[in-house]
Amino acid sequence: MSEQLLRTPLYAAHLAAGGQIVPFAGWEMPVQYAGHGVVAEHLATRTTAGLFDVSHMGEIIVEGAGATATLNGLVTNDISKLEEGAACYALLCHANGGTVDDLFVYRLGPERFLVCVNASNKDKDYAYMKEHAAKPELLHDRSDDFAQIALQGPKALEIMERVLPGEALGLPRNRIRVHSFRGADTLVATTGYTGEPGYEIYCPPEVAMDLWKAFLAGGQDLGICPVGLGARDTLRLEMGYALYGHELDDNTNGYEAKVGWAIKLDKAGGFVGRDALAAIKAAGVKRKLVGLKMVDRGIAREGTPIVRNGQKVGHVTSGTHSPNLKQAIAMAYVPTELSTLGTIVHVELRGEPRKAEVVSYPFVQTGLTAN
Repeated sequence: MSEQLLRTPLYAAHLAAGGQIVPFAGWEMPVQYAGHGVVAEHLATRTTAGLFDVSHMGEIIVEGAGATATLNGLVTNDISKLEEGAACYALLCHANGGTVDDLFVYRLGPERFLVCVNASNKDKDYAYMKEHAAKPELLHDRSDDFAQIALQGPKALEIMERVLPGEALGLPRNRIRVHSFRGADTLVATTGYTGEPGYEIYCPPEVAMDLWKAFLAGGQDLGICPVGLGARDTLRLEMGYALYGHELDDNTNGYEAKVGWAIKLDKAGGFVGRDALAAIKAAGVKRKLVGLKMVDRGIAREGTPIVRNGQKVGHVTSGTHSPNLKQAIAMAYVPTELSTLGTIVHVELRGEPRKAEVVSYPFVQTGLTAN
């Protein structure tokens, strides 16, 4: 393993639990755990509770006089409308409308925000935001000040009540509050990347190990399970959640990725990429992100070509065998004229065209989507 790879404060816990460590976004992270495996970890999250180390994510604090206007000029959503203690999804865009990253913004105070960005993009995002911010001095990379643990699943609330009770537990989705754990302030958010009810906890690195162990002990009788990167990916794919580097990238815009609901073109002051995105919306996109279910046998993995009359017309961005559906599913970019639900497209597997049907996503109903 390369010495240049970083380790989260929970690295020793992953080794002790039999975590299979792999390089990921510059970190040594568990892909799955011995005695469980991807499918078991996935199903545990859907039926009881999964515990995730997401400390590799980046955290940027924007604070001070003018923080609201500064951050609002960088991201696509209108964070000026966020109440204190609320959160929203947004994109960070290039001037041409391409996506620098997708992220979550939490409003911690009148002029104080926490921005959670993807691990692989943290340095890029921070540099881009500093370059384009009206007041770059208000932006601070605080990634080293946080560890992050996600507790997700139908039993998450019950486990939180035992281990980390507080105000966030009675709140709806996309809220954040301060809880106390052994004398340390932690930020508990009702957010997540699995489609299940649950929490993402931002805590000081020095208490992360104790909190991780407390969750495992507090949820042992309920079937809690540590979950690695493998099941984190299959869980988000069943929900149709975009992953940067797959469904989103520098050359992909939010409209074709079907996250246009997070783009507020008419907000005061505009934002970087606003004019380009307005033109893209007015013209209509030439391709769209769709869900696919395989009709023929085979799993369409990332990069699999979508073909028509022997020519490549699109590609699969993410694909797996759904543990819940017991069926191969995928997300893919196809020409707009092939994006209608029920359309049969052909994916090229081992040089042979295989049928897949365009379907809506999320692919499964969960504790969140059923509400």
